[in-house]
Amino acid sequence: MKRIIRFILPLLVLLIGIAIASSLIATAPKTERQRPRTALPTVEVLELQPRSYQVQVASRGTVSPRTSTTLVPEVSGKIIWVDDNFRDGGFFAAGNPLVKIDQRDYQNAVTIARSELTQRKLDLAQEQARSAQARLDWEKLKLSGEPTPLLLRAPQLENAEAALAAAEARLQQAELDLERTLIKAPYAGRILKKRVDLGQYVTPGTPIAEIFASDTVEVRLPINSEQQSYLQLPESYLDDSSAQQQKTPVQFRAKVGQEEHLWTGHLVRTEGAIDVRSRQLFVVARIEDPYLHQGSRPPLKIGQFLEASIQGQSLPNVFIIPRQAVRGEQTVHLVDAENRLQRRELEILWRDEQQVIASGPLSAGERLSLTALPFAAEGIEVRIAGETSPGAAPQQPGQEL
Repeated sequence: MKRIIRFILPLLVLLIGIAIASSLIATAPKTERQRPRTALPTVEVLELQPRSYQVQVASRGTVSPRTSTTLVPEVSGKIIWVDDNFRDGGFFAAGNPLVKIDQRDYQNAVTIARSELTQRKLDLAQEQARSAQARLDWEKLKLSGEPTPLLLRAPQLENAEAALAAAEARLQQAELDLERTLIKAPYAGRILKKRVDLGQYVTPGTPIAEIFASDTVEVRLPINSEQQSYLQLPESYLDDSSAQQQKTPVQFRAKVGQEEHLWTGHLVRTEGAIDVRSRQLFVVARIEDPYLHQGSRPPLKIGQFLEASIQGQSLPNVFIIPRQAVRGEQTVHLVDAENRLQRRELEILWRDEQQVIASGPLSAGERLSLTALPFAAEGIEVRIAGETSPGAAPQQPGQEL
């Protein structure tokens, strides 16, 4: 009997469980199947309007002097004096004495030359008197014919006149050599490199300093072929009788410490050859008064690196498109009246770091998508940020298509 109970009891429990499960399944509520609602991607749009755009060509270069000179003496001697500003970086005005060479030998040469000039004047006066006396003697003798030049001492007179002229030239040369012992600045400028100092013996042609003019500096700027088409380059020929070309403005900037400083200049010339390595053309811009202090702006330094922005042509009736709105090279997404995406290939005229300038094919009032949708298909429906789309579920933060 116990064996029968042990066999029947588990079977009874199993049957009761099956009956309860069947009852729960039979009485469970029925659910309706629904299509899942997909949230529309949200995009920010920009309404396009044609405008004028001023092209700014970016370039860069280093500051170089417009006028630079290697200062050399024209006479030899020992340096006995130098100006206090005759140092690397020292400023000087036009005509300022910079270096003085020992003058004693040249002063002696001037004294000797003056003495010789006095002697030659005496010799000429004596020859003139002898020539005059020879003519008087000829006239007293009442001889027929004309006296010969030798009889009138004409060659001796010419020799005396030539000797006097040579003596005057030697005096002028001696005085010029004496003047050259004081080396003066040929223009207002600054010393780039000093090469001699007090007590040094120099000879003609010995470099004593490298100097440059401080009134203007120049910056050599490379531009490529695309940039050239939007610039008014300063190129005129010798036979160009037209009015002076308009100066193209250039704005320079450089960061000194934590501050950025600006300088203004203009293009002055274009180099005559294209660089064979970079295939770029170099234009030269000039900055006037680079050492004029304006506020806290520091003066420019030779060799300083500058970023440049050259003013180019003005493009009328173009569309200015932010860089982030362009997909690939020249594709944008537009949102039509039904809030569906359309792809459009642009005709791009100009690019810079922040914007793309296109002539079309766009129309005023069209809406440009600023939101990146890399996998968006042509014609998909989107929701405009700030607007509600009927029948669309609210978009969750961070949700993407």
